[in-house]
Amino acid sequence: MPDGFIVRTSPRFERLFRSLAKRQRDLYDLRAEVLGILSSDPYNRSRRHPIGKLAGVKPGAGQCRLRLGRWRFRYDVSGNEVMLHYCGLRREDTYR
Repeated sequence: MPDGFIVRTSPRFERLFRSLAKRQRDLYDLRAEVLGILSSDPYNRSRRHPIGKLAGVKPGAGQCRLRLGRWRFRYDVSGNEVMLHYCGLRREDTYR
């Protein structure tokens, strides 16, 4: 396993982040936390982070999901590179 992972963001992630950060100031603090988690343990081998692999999702579409409170971040891991694809709020109507 590599010592550290390189975390990159897709253009879609950047658009979503900028749009959401205008209304949700806590997202700026979470970004640093997300980058720290994904650069050290994107596979969650330590079992300390709420990370799961999504079933039925193809590579390039965000196969893994990191949950931080009401926020969701989807990403792919390829070699020692992590590509963030999505950030968003949990859908409130999902669990009703």
